[in-house]
Amino acid sequence: MIEKKLKIANKYFKSRLIVGTGKYKNFKECANAIKASGADIVTVAVRRVNISDKNKARLMDYINPKKTTYLPNTAGCFNAEDAIRTLRLAREIGGWKLVKLEVLGDKKNLFPEMIETLRSTELLTKEGFKVMVYCNDDPLMAKRLENAGAVAIMPLAAPIGSGLGIQNKINIQIIRKQTKLPLIIDAGIGQASDASIAMELGCDGVLINTAIARAKNPIMMAEAMKLAVISGRKSFLSGRISPNLFGSASTTNKGII
Repeated sequence: MIEKKLKIANKYFKSRLIVGTGKYKNFKECANAIKASGADIVTVAVRRVNISDKNKARLMDYINPKKTTYLPNTAGCFNAEDAIRTLRLAREIGGWKLVKLEVLGDKKNLFPEMIETLRSTELLTKEGFKVMVYCNDDPLMAKRLENAGAVAIMPLAAPIGSGLGIQNKINIQIIRKQTKLPLIIDAGIGQASDASIAMELGCDGVLINTAIARAKNPIMMAEAMKLAVISGRKSFLSGRISPNLFGSASTTNKGII
């Protein structure tokens, strides 16, 4: 199978790793981690990261939006109205139409509020936004989001920032089989092997923030995630052997003697 570039909303990207810009010590460390990761897309929390006040340090001063695709997100929003207002603001500031929708249901677990998420997706799509949607790992809801106009499905692996890795491989595989949209794991990745597993399940990409930003060495972890995504994708494309309960010798029974 020939490898193809990641395609989202008719735009192509070399890297299948998307990196968040929050939780770093400073913008410089963030920029260095992004560089090490090789990511083409970075997520930006419009409500938390300075992207407009020129009198203060801005993310744009460290990560050039002409070279790296900014993906504004609605982190911190708990209803459709706030999410839509936030993304309209992002469009005014930078003209961004490719966005990541994230509507949370509670402050403790940070699970997505799917009723508000679905409503937001429908309304934002009608306004011309290209919506990549953070969601739970429910295959039925993923299908509804696809029908509502989402350009990418982004189910959680585990709660945001938990580092628990993929908790429901079966549902991820079901979503993979039923959707033609890009499938990107979002939230819960803790280490490089988690990212590799996501890619081996057939996901098109992985979004990682906390696992990189809060690592003891964010730059090294960013590179590790880069390599994990590449190796996991190659493993998936290669076609793994079928699992078997019994052993199978690597050589035949026939030999010289």
